[in-house]
Amino acid sequence: MSLHLGTVAPDFEQDSTHGTIRFHEWAGSSWVILFSHPADYTPVCTTELGAVAKLGSKLASRRTKPIALSVDPVESHHGWVRDIEQTQDVKVDYPILADADQKVAKLYDLVHPETDAKITVRSVYFIDPNKKIRASITYPPSAGRSFDEVLRVLDSLQLTDSHSVATPANWKDGDDVVIVPSLKDPEVLKAKFPKGWTEVRPYLRITPQPNR
Repeated sequence: MSLHLGTVAPDFEQDSTHGTIRFHEWAGSSWVILFSHPADYTPVCTTELGAVAKLGSKLASRRTKPIALSVDPVESHHGWVRDIEQTQDVKVDYPILADADQKVAKLYDLVHPETDAKITVRSVYFIDPNKKIRASITYPPSAGRSFDEVLRVLDSLQLTDSHSVATPANWKDGDDVVIVPSLKDPEVLKAKFPKGWTEVRPYLRITPQPNR
């Protein structure tokens, strides 16, 4: 199965550190960050899962649940969680999928044999409350992710879902945004953007972030 933006995220049932996860049921009406890591008891992965634990309140404020995955068994995850908590000074309170049979990895194309057929790459899937994949990012096993970027993409998706804007290069929450080119009616523009806008070109109109 090929996963594209707008594809419904495949449902699955798999073991985890929080027991059996029935994915769509577990996700409920939340956004989901599904992210894979190559292996337990490895240095980069330890820092990554610690970083996500530290984002707990920020993700919750964005109505978003994180869930991690690797092809290690659940017993390994439980032991490694203690290491993460001790070395990163966090509480890992989100589930880690134990995908030893690679069932979920195959559904989400998380094992790239040209890199290593036995481990999962560092992929992130952004899944909305309708269970649709809205964005994805993939990194090689050697490169730890920027979870600031994960938050930035999530903020952009949620903002642009609710307002007629797009986010420009290097945007971060609170920065100016651009009005979508399809919006042309002057009265609608005034109603939607009471703070006004700067027209650099007819297709490039910059306005303050509407929900700020």
